[in-house]
Amino acid sequence: MTPPGPHAGSTADDAQLAALGYTGQFERSMGLWANMALGFTYLSPLVGVYSLFAYSLSIGGPPSIWWIVIVGVGQFLVSLVFGEVVSQYPLAGGIYPWTRRLWNRRYAWIVSWVYIWAIIVTVTAVAEFGGGFVAALFGITATPGVALATAVGLLVLAFVINYSGTRALARIAKVGLAAELVGVIALGLFLLLFRREQSFSVFFDTLGAGGGDGYLGTFLAASLSGLFLFYGFEACGDVAEEVADPTRRIPRAMMLTILVGGVSGLMSYAGYVMAAPDAQLQAIMAGEDVDPIPAILVSALGTAGSKVFLVVAVTAFVSCVLSLQAAGSRLLYAFARDRMLPASGWLSHVSARHAVPTNALLVVCVVPVLICLFVFWQPDSLARVTAFAVLGIYIAFQAVVLAALRQRLRGWRPAGLWNLGSAGLVVNVLALAYGLFAIVLLVKPAPGTETFLDRWIVAIGLAVVAGSGLLYLFLARPDRHSAHIPEGDAREVAAQLRQIRRDAGVPVREEIR
Repeated sequence: MTPPGPHAGSTADDAQLAALGYTGQFERSMGLWANMALGFTYLSPLVGVYSLFAYSLSIGGPPSIWWIVIVGVGQFLVSLVFGEVVSQYPLAGGIYPWTRRLWNRRYAWIVSWVYIWAIIVTVTAVAEFGGGFVAALFGITATPGVALATAVGLLVLAFVINYSGTRALARIAKVGLAAELVGVIALGLFLLLFRREQSFSVFFDTLGAGGGDGYLGTFLAASLSGLFLFYGFEACGDVAEEVADPTRRIPRAMMLTILVGGVSGLMSYAGYVMAAPDAQLQAIMAGEDVDPIPAILVSALGTAGSKVFLVVAVTAFVSCVLSLQAAGSRLLYAFARDRMLPASGWLSHVSARHAVPTNALLVVCVVPVLICLFVFWQPDSLARVTAFAVLGIYIAFQAVVLAALRQRLRGWRPAGLWNLGSAGLVVNVLALAYGLFAIVLLVKPAPGTETFLDRWIVAIGLAVVAGSGLLYLFLARPDRHSAHIPEGDAREVAAQLRQIRRDAGVPVREEIR
């Protein structure tokens, strides 16, 4: 039980929080659209499509676009499971409290250890990649020094905005959402309607991808075009204690993030492919044009139009870094609030003025800056340092899905105001099956890699992070400091919440609304 914070109230949200063993320290100033904007800017279809467009196209050809649909459907199933969990457990930190309350504190510790490092290296990679857009916007050559300065600048700017409080975070997230929608949907529509060079049938034409071998293996190798795009929606739950009516709004925000993000990514990817002339498409397929989007944009929009796009893109990158920092800091805060980390008292500090976990935010800013400095001295190390990030996030997701299924098989009926009812078990099983399939695809060596290190770098990165976490867990026993905090109590809490609603005279039908 934490001491009452300055923003604790007597609302129904705080009553549920109290039933879970905590009192409010945050300001509930985030509504549905701000919450969805946070998840959407973390997911960032603009960043995802731009990052992997040429890579996926060179491997699998235009049919790679269908991975956006396949992964979108799979991750939507995962978001439904998350929705049930967060509706019962609207707690800051998301992955950590969910896995703790669905399984136990040791399980939660190692899952959260992997997840926080995945977030940290992801925010580093996004800041580094965004630096190229900043340099292009101002016409600066992207030297290593410029890349370092712009990446650090993005990280510090995001920290300052996050430090200003939840309201500032919500406002900038909405701006980022608008920028993303302009940058992906509006631009995608423009390219599809007015700059089309290819017919729709191109998405069923491999254009020789895979050579003479069967296309299935080639298509599976191109799966990153979707797998890299659809995560970030869990950030909606990371700030659960800063959202009004979180038990209803956060599940909806997660689903909206997937739906809007999927449509946006699909239109953007399709627009770039269909606006590329035959010669350019062949150059991308041959691996000769590894950064084709600027040329497509200049051809379609002109120099001035491409500059406008760069402004939109930089805004999207700032919002993405902002959302990543917010999600990571809330996870660290939740971890430290339960005394599961060294310096827990310092990490769990919440600013009385701004109602944000300032020290946790500082860590999620400073550690990526240090990684950026390492990358500056070792320029070829960025891909290797960040390779495990997507796999780490997917494993953390499936840890929640697995824990939810385990509890469900033991008789748990989710008691949040948003739940799937009798369909929950089927959705849970399908979400787990999809997740295991995605993890296999992420571990699978990338085509064209020759050295052992590069072939298995994703698995090696995961082994290093998870191995160090397990070693620390069993030697230092950080979990022993939080034995008094509830764990594995999904069925008991569900019964308690239902009793609270019965005592309050809430009709049963309200539970599934």
